[in-house]
This record gives sequence, C-alpha cells and structure tokens, in this order.
Amino acid sequence: MSIITLTTDFGLKDHFVGALKGKILSEYREAAIVDISHHVDLFNVSEASYIVGAAYSSFPQGTVHLVGVDCELTTECRHIAMLWNGHYFICADNGILSMLTQKIVPEKIVEINIHDRLPEGATEMDVFVTVACHLAKGGLLNVIGREIKEIKEMHDIQVSVAADGRSIKGNVVYIDHFGNCVTNISKKLVKEVAKGRDFDIAFSTKNIKSFKKGYSDFTVNDRFSLKDYEGEKLAIFNEAGFLEIAIYRSNPLTVGTAKTLLGLKFRDVVNVVFRAP
Repeated sequence: MSIITLTTDFGLKDHFVGALKGKILSEYREAAIVDISHHVDLFNVSEASYIVGAAYSSFPQGTVHLVGVDCELTTECRHIAMLWNGHYFICADNGILSMLTQKIVPEKIVEINIHDRLPEGATEMDVFVTVACHLAKGGLLNVIGREIKEIKEMHDIQVSVAADGRSIKGNVVYIDHFGNCVTNISKKLVKEVAKGRDFDIAFSTKNIKSFKKGYSDFTVNDRFSLKDYEGEKLAIFNEAGFLEIAIYRSNPLTVGTAKTLLGLKFRDVVNVVFRAP
C-alpha cells in the first residue's frame, strides 16, 4: 500500500477535497490517502511550505506529498515533482519547496510535461493526481518530466543574518490553531550563529528574554504552580525545529493567544538578538 498525502487551500465546505480523493482512488484504488491540511490560507505559499515541512517526516520514505496551493500553470509558474530525503513532492514551482531544500539537496527534480497527454479540459489537479499515482505505484520521475536543477525560492520572506553576526531577522510564516506564531528562523541557524551566546527575541516593541525548552518550562515551587503562569509569553523551538512565539496554555476565549495578546500576524518581522559574550 502506497501513501499519498494532501495539503491544499481548498477548505472543507466545497466538493473539491472529496473529488480530489475520488480521482486518486479511480486511478489507484489501493492508495492510502492522508489529509495533512486543507485549511492553508488561500494562496499562502509560505504557510503551505511550513505545514508540509513540519509533517512529511512523520510518514515513511516513499510517501507522495501532493500540494495544491497556488498551483495554476502559467508561463511564470511550472509544475514540478521532486524526490527529496526519500519522499516525493508534487506542486507548483512557486517557492513552496524552498524551505525544505535549504536543509538537504534534492535527489532529483523534474518539470512535469505530461499535460498534453491528458484529455482536453484536464485541470491542474488532474495532472497532479496522474503524477502522484504514477509515483505511488513505483514509477520513475523521468517518465513524467524533464530533469531540472533549480526551483524558485520565496524572495519576499527570507531569513537573514546581520553582517556583524549580532542578530538574525526572520518573519512569522504560520499561525497555528492555538494562536502560536511560528517563524522561519531555524534552531540550526540560531545555534550556528550564536556560538554559545545567549539571545533575546524581539518583535514590534516587545521582547522575550527567557527562552524555554518547552511550553511548561516554568519554575514551580511552593509559591507558584503552572496555573500561575497561564497567559505568560514564551519562545521555544518547536518540534519542527523553528522558533515559535507562544502564550502558555493559550486559548482565544480565555487567556488569549500570541496573535491576540502580542499583536503578531503573518509576515511580521521577528529578530533573534545575541547578547555580548
């Protein structure tokens, strides 16, 4: 049994997700289809990139990941399929995969070129389904595309290190169900630049000086219990390895969230500022 995952901005109100699964099963009845998310913000490439990057490693190698976000075929945006870290990814060449390829060089990338082999009126999802099923059945990338060496990067949201090495600048790229704000600043990069230095997290007019190992990393004693820290702001590296700004036990209906209490939103600048040794 082969696994095909789905990540889209289709939502669940309409028929699109159900129809997409039906197309896959019509072509490959034995496929195991897993939903990662269908609530990516509309056309939000960076959010899709983070979600796929955070989820893919939970699946066995050989899994095919179909990403249906901002996937219209145009003269400026081609369709691609990539073998990376033992997994296959199918999407538009719009920067979605650039967060992944910063870490590990892809084994192979192809520009999909089977569009003229499909019936007239075939949609982008028809193309992606055909490719996904082909790969899930053990087919080769060369059969569905010509090999390329480079893909587009997201130039509008990029992490940068100050020339003097005193800070790292990034952006909020995802806000989760709990209102936690995830940045594109990786733990790996912070460790490389820090060289043992402590650091603060600065954004807007606020800062966080106490970095936590986990959401509940607070001092508990006879005077203070974890209950006393509800609503406290904190910064951690999440399980995906990225800097996250959160509120302890956040709840939009009670204590609030990092989004509501700290005023953070998508694309906001966040800085890691290193202290003098």
